[in-house]
Amino acid sequence: MMDSNALTIRRMSEADLDLALDWAAAEGWNPGLGDAASFFAADPEGFLLGELAGEPVGCISVVRYGDAFGFLGFYIVRAPFRGRGHGLALWRAGMDHLAGRNVGLDGVVAQQANYRKSGFRLAYRNIRCEGVGGGAAPDGLADLASVPFDAVEAYDRTVFPAPRPTFLARWIRPMGGVALGAVEDGALRGYGVLRACRRGYKIGPLFADDADVAERLFRGLSARAPGAALFLDTPEVNPGAVALARRHGMIPAFETARMYTGAPTPTRLERCFGVTTFELG
Repeated sequence: MMDSNALTIRRMSEADLDLALDWAAAEGWNPGLGDAASFFAADPEGFLLGELAGEPVGCISVVRYGDAFGFLGFYIVRAPFRGRGHGLALWRAGMDHLAGRNVGLDGVVAQQANYRKSGFRLAYRNIRCEGVGGGAAPDGLADLASVPFDAVEAYDRTVFPAPRPTFLARWIRPMGGVALGAVEDGALRGYGVLRACRRGYKIGPLFADDADVAERLFRGLSARAPGAALFLDTPEVNPGAVALARRHGMIPAFETARMYTGAPTPTRLERCFGVTTFELG
């Protein structure tokens, strides 16, 4: 007879990931409508599901990027099953999957102390800001599909700590949204993605050479969501990102702690005006 108290942990299928997204929505994380396919493409082995007697009770994502970096997210145990050690079992299995890598996460601030006990150190805060979409789109922005993918990937590598081509190829074709690029003199100077979510839209990433380019991209993306709730996750370490959100009347909703087990990989954080996603970095 199966022990109903024994947690079994297995890799998720893409269908299982839809269930995890439902749990994330119930936690108030407001995932994107088409996130599952992009997330799963990033690392099909990087999503773990915990079950009791075949009943799903918790999950964690531990996505591997390149040879040396990983990102932890989707750390959820359903409320009726908390306090029994199932979260710790999922955590240990996830960290084993990322053994030998520098691991990042965007965790709720209240859990920072627990993450420190597992070897994570605070790098900076990310602040989710909420506003309302709309306004007129500026001229001169290109559909990102018209920009060579190699150029998009190369730009992304200046801001994200590791290569993520399989994820990026899907992410920049968002369900119910749009991806725009700022191209000047044949060079990509920034790009942004707007995706439809359970509630409203999120902009992420929003990467740009400077505040002026970020402003144009933000306005172009916002114009595609008139009257809808609009969210932007701004790294506090970039004052230009915080100022952009404030300028557009966006209000801080909550914050996360970006933490790493090792030294943060050097990136152009001054180009990051909006985080791609709290779940995968």
